Amino acid sequence: MQKIRYGIIGFGAFAERAIAPAIRQSSNSELTAIQKRSLDAAKQKAAQYEIPLAFDSVEQLVSCPDVDAVFIVSANSTHCKETIAAARAGKHVLVEKPMAMNVREAEEMISACEKNSVKLMVGHMVRLSPLIARMKEIIRSGTIGDVTAVKTEFIYNARISQRAWVLDQKLAGGGPLFDIGVHCLDTTRFILDADVVSVKSLLTPPPTQTRTESTATVLLKFSNGTLGSIFCSYDSPIRRSFIEVVGTKGLLSATDFTRSSLTIRLTRIQLSNNEEGNQTVERIVVPNLYTEEVTLFSECILKNTEPVISGSVGLENQLVLNEALRQGLAR
Repeated sequence: MQKIRYGIIGFGAFAERAIAPAIRQSSNSELTAIQKRSLDAAKQKAAQYEIPLAFDSVEQLVSCPDVDAVFIVSANSTHCKETIAAARAGKHVLVEKPMAMNVREAEEMISACEKNSVKLMVGHMVRLSPLIARMKEIIRSGTIGDVTAVKTEFIYNARISQRAWVLDQKLAGGGPLFDIGVHCLDTTRFILDADVVSVKSLLTPPPTQTRTESTATVLLKFSNGTLGSIFCSYDSPIRRSFIEVVGTKGLLSATDFTRSSLTIRLTRIQLSNNEEGNQTVERIVVPNLYTEEVTLFSECILKNTEPVISGSVGLENQLVLNEALRQGLAR
């Protein structure tokens, strides 16, 4: 079987823990190169994981003939320039979320990939979860009635994160809003299949030029009239994500909706003659979503089809993120 050869840009703790194993577990992909800012460190990690090539330069990695596509896992502030460099070198691009620091950068990334005829996919891997697919299926069936609201939450303790840059406004662009709130935003947009038409946000403390917010609440209104809410925070003693869909005839909810390699309980409460309703639980096996996204992107390259999570998806999310951040900065 033909395999797409990947180079990882920004081989840090997250790439080491999640992305490199995902590429190796993918049936149509292989990892041939990594890039770190230190060449010695890159060579050390390459030797440790038996990766053929190591670079300290993005330009050298994207110029390598043994690389077909890159997975960009660096700080948000470099996504744009690294995507453009890869596109100009003829490499396909899978970029971590959030796509960019702002709307202008997202548009430049899309333009560069289109101009150089390479594919661009954004890492909103939660869309690929069977749990989310099942929720969307139930909503479309109409069995829970008209959806009036979608409530989401994602919290964790960023103070112990190995990605120290997520707290730096100049490198991250935003705090939990950009880092984890984007999963809530994209998942809600996906299951509703609707556009955001109104955004209201509160960020605390207000982000500065050097420090991100630590907690954010965002209220959304969608084109179909549904209301949405996002609560995300770095100031938590635990890691947890939660989603709840409220309909006129039923309710869906799931804890850990963003996670991979796990069996997740989807709870449905259906309208009945009492206020407690009739409750059922489905247990849904969720595979490694990082492996799923890499495999899907490689398939798009091999079959010359369009990525299902395209640059335009990332751009639509970026529009909402930046409006929410603008309101937080203005306070």
